[in-house]
Amino acid sequence: MNWLTNFVRPKIRALVSKPDVPDNLWQKCPACEAMIFYRDLADAHHVCPHCGHHMRLGTDDRLRLLFDGGDHQTIELPKTQPDPLKFRDTKRYPDRLKDYQGRTGRNDAIVVAHGTMGGHKVVVAVLDFAFMGGSMGMAVGEGIVAGARLAVLQKAPFIAIPASGGARMQEGILSLMQMPRTTIAIHEVKEAGLPYIVVLTDPTTGGVTASFAMLGDIHIAERGATIGFAGTRVIEETIREKLPDGFQKAEYLLEHGMVDIVVHRDDLRDTLIRVIDLLTRPHPEAEILALPAAGGASGGVHTGEAAPPEPAAQPGDRSDTE
Repeated sequence: MNWLTNFVRPKIRALVSKPDVPDNLWQKCPACEAMIFYRDLADAHHVCPHCGHHMRLGTDDRLRLLFDGGDHQTIELPKTQPDPLKFRDTKRYPDRLKDYQGRTGRNDAIVVAHGTMGGHKVVVAVLDFAFMGGSMGMAVGEGIVAGARLAVLQKAPFIAIPASGGARMQEGILSLMQMPRTTIAIHEVKEAGLPYIVVLTDPTTGGVTASFAMLGDIHIAERGATIGFAGTRVIEETIREKLPDGFQKAEYLLEHGMVDIVVHRDDLRDTLIRVIDLLTRPHPEAEILALPAAGGASGGVHTGEAAPPEPAAQPGDRSDTE
């Protein structure tokens, strides 16, 4: 055993070598360009503490944020054909899928989970923008259908949280077919008398907006989220006009009646619980007491007191027969 090689040299290297520092300790806010420490950003649920800009939140973090105690169960989604059109651009479609599966650790861009939220049973379908921009292919369509049917089976509200650039071009017409499929699945939830709530996050665009993302009983949007079908530049080039400031932002859509509520991410869970409670308990729990009608007319609550006598006619009053 060479003590210089096995003992002294490692000690010297430990003293002079630079420690391995991760590259993502600090993140720049895209709105105000402030540098934020990664732990502070995680504690703030990826909302800039300086300007309030809502950055994209990972699927797992979002589910932990919404469910009671962060506890939830994900379901296994139906398998789909990986490359139905034998598509190839700069790389083969199966190779691209494997690349994103390795990055995200999931099979496709959707996660369906169930658990409780404020004591209510709920089913939540979340799109992961980190997986090919949250694009909607056959797997996403299958996920929405499976989530809707699970909600009907459990008699629970169904919550969809899209974050998508639209339909997945690598699957062509098959991806566009998911628009009517998801629409039918949402109607099954509504026909069962269950609430369907959509939480619009940044971005929600394309075929997702044109299908299940805009069919909710209630539409809740995070602050500053981009929501629309085509991009702003495409619209401006098509109509050859300058669009208003903030066009396709959550606040603009709220003013024009396309969104019901715009909330801060910290208030999203409480808002969802309140909305679910109102939709699932439409009648008050306490007994409603009828108030006495004005003037003691019939139909009010009987108090046991005699009605006051009518005043006697005074001289000079006009007769009803006149």
